[in-house]
Amino acid sequence: MELRMLWPLELLSRRRLSILQAQKSQTHVAPGSYFRAMVAGETSRLIESFRGEPELHHPIRGRIKGITAFTRFIQEMGDWLREKNYSVDILNLIVTGPRSVEEVVLTLDGPSGAIDMPIAIVSDRTPDGQVLEMRMYFSTWPLTGSHSLRPPLLQPDPDVKETGFVGDYQRALASGDITAVVASFDNGGYFREPSGGTHIHRGAHELASLYEHFFSNGGGIRLEQCASTDDGRACAVEYNVVGWGRTTMSPQAGIAIYVRGASGKIAAARIYDDVDAPIPSKQD
Repeated sequence: MELRMLWPLELLSRRRLSILQAQKSQTHVAPGSYFRAMVAGETSRLIESFRGEPELHHPIRGRIKGITAFTRFIQEMGDWLREKNYSVDILNLIVTGPRSVEEVVLTLDGPSGAIDMPIAIVSDRTPDGQVLEMRMYFSTWPLTGSHSLRPPLLQPDPDVKETGFVGDYQRALASGDITAVVASFDNGGYFREPSGGTHIHRGAHELASLYEHFFSNGGGIRLEQCASTDDGRACAVEYNVVGWGRTTMSPQAGIAIYVRGASGKIAAARIYDDVDAPIPSKQD
């Protein structure tokens, strides 16, 4: 197993570095080590990271609550990760008082070579860092070549409203305004699709082409905002997708993570959901 840190140094403030160092000595599991603990069979350590009963919401397994169910899940996941000869890259971490949001990329053995699987892990926490509830987000597309409908995990919160360029982006996304979407990105900013890998679109030309395709069903993408985790450098928004162009959809859970550049515009937008968009594939 290999564990790597992929944070660009220029994006790490002294405060963030001190947070990461402090996490290593706290009782809860440090960034990137959930998967390592699963493989090592450190079930007790994972259970003790929770305040009370463990509770995890998983895209495939659903709601996992209680010591017995959580222990079984950890054992099965550990076996699966060992079988897939996994490695994990730590991409990003957002920490606020009540919540942390971690981004990793798992690399797994697949039938035709290595598979990259982007994952976001949200942990609601107590003031001393223990976990109250975890929510995991990823697309099943890299594993199965298909999508799996993910019912809502959270209810919409009308008080969740992003400001600045992230707010500009979300309004443009809802209205289907390609020009405004592109304008909310920094020079060289990129959008990564939930399936990860090569599905990255960078710069104004690629972004405009992508969103022209996204909006080809007669309009923008409608989201219910549910929770926001923002440390000033990056912002994570948990949402439910409820509409795509002219198509009304059953609410489906996801999370978007926006990393701000020096200008305040979006330097990176990374999406974690499993929505089967009502538009033709780019290959069609």
